Amino acid sequence: MSASQAATSQPQVQTQAQTRAFVIAWFFTVVFYFLEYAVRSSPSVMISGLEDHFSTSALGIATILGVYYYTYSSMSLVAGAALDHLGAKRSVPVGMAILGLGCLLFSVPAVLAGDIGRLCQGAGSAFAFTGAVYLAARGFPPRYLATAIGATQCVGMLGGSAGQNVVGPMIEHGLGVHVFWIGIGIIILVVAVLLYVSTPKEQLAAHAQEGGFGSLLKPYEVVFSNPQSYLCGIVAGLLFAPTTIGDMIWGVAAFQRDLQFSYHNAVVIASMVPLGWVFGCPLLGWLSDRIGRRKPVIVGSAAVMMLAGAQIAFHPLPISAKVGMFIFGVASGAAMIPYSIIKEVNPDNVKGSATGGINFLVFAITALLGPVYAHRIGRGTGNTPNLAVHFQRGAIFWIACCAIAIVVSFFLRETGRAAQPQPAAAQK
Repeated sequence: MSASQAATSQPQVQTQAQTRAFVIAWFFTVVFYFLEYAVRSSPSVMISGLEDHFSTSALGIATILGVYYYTYSSMSLVAGAALDHLGAKRSVPVGMAILGLGCLLFSVPAVLAGDIGRLCQGAGSAFAFTGAVYLAARGFPPRYLATAIGATQCVGMLGGSAGQNVVGPMIEHGLGVHVFWIGIGIIILVVAVLLYVSTPKEQLAAHAQEGGFGSLLKPYEVVFSNPQSYLCGIVAGLLFAPTTIGDMIWGVAAFQRDLQFSYHNAVVIASMVPLGWVFGCPLLGWLSDRIGRRKPVIVGSAAVMMLAGAQIAFHPLPISAKVGMFIFGVASGAAMIPYSIIKEVNPDNVKGSATGGINFLVFAITALLGPVYAHRIGRGTGNTPNLAVHFQRGAIFWIACCAIAIVVSFFLRETGRAAQPQPAAAQK
């Protein structure tokens, strides 16, 4: 049974004090999600510092940073099941504590510590969004649930922007890399304690605890036996990868070393992508609901991403890189639409597990593409004969990902209401 199903199977009678406690716990989990995204994006503004910190090359740093997605993808499958089996109090704060410990480990100047720290960061982060949705379902009435989830997503995107736009100036003004990771690790651990204290204990449904932990993973058999689930994951993964890898890992280094922008300007430009998410995720979701179709919004947004990428790399129009990156970020918000589709193409009794399934697929693709980009393009950042051409090669790589996403999206089943057969009474 999924987290969302457990929500509906809980006893429906809940005191006002319990409801308020769940809302407070949801608030701290939103802070968790904000900090998780900041941790994910902030390394892009300190590549040089991390090279010195770990005594390795930019390629070595990319390898360390990329392992985050290995544990994030795999633990996405576990997070929902853990919530159902253990409840929020015994799972979400633990995930946040693992994230905090991962940050502290990342401050140790050794490659092995960096690898383990980043693996812990990915594992802990997998509980943030899933935990926020789980707690929101208990703290808010159904008519406000979508709003609460939308607010959660926007705050996470703001965290991604802050991880570059706020942390960048701090590093620029002399903040040591190890000091930053110790500081944010301590902050995360403090919030984890507050989250644990504020989260109420739950009386879990009896069937949520029967059959052992393995039985809770059975809904994934349904999700992963549906070919449409894989198509959703591929499309979303290909649209996410240019932002999670291209911007959040290589963005600042590419603008600074290939295009010779100042460090400050490179940070500001790279931070425009997650800022664009803040607007693009709700805007494109609303547009998809408004026209009653999913696929046209995905295809159109991916096309805009391709045009924006071409503009940034080849600048045929007098549009600044900052504006181009913001447009790219807004359009990349369409990567959230397959999250709706995968719920709509799977049975009602596995809709929650479908979210865990697509998270796994999306970040598995990210984990696979990261090393490919690093070895083929990233390793030459700043040290090739023609730096402008090298930057363009990087842009073409991500444009190609968007083009493949468009092709794959044509095989998706249209699940928007406009494509559904209407009752005879409604057609009169």
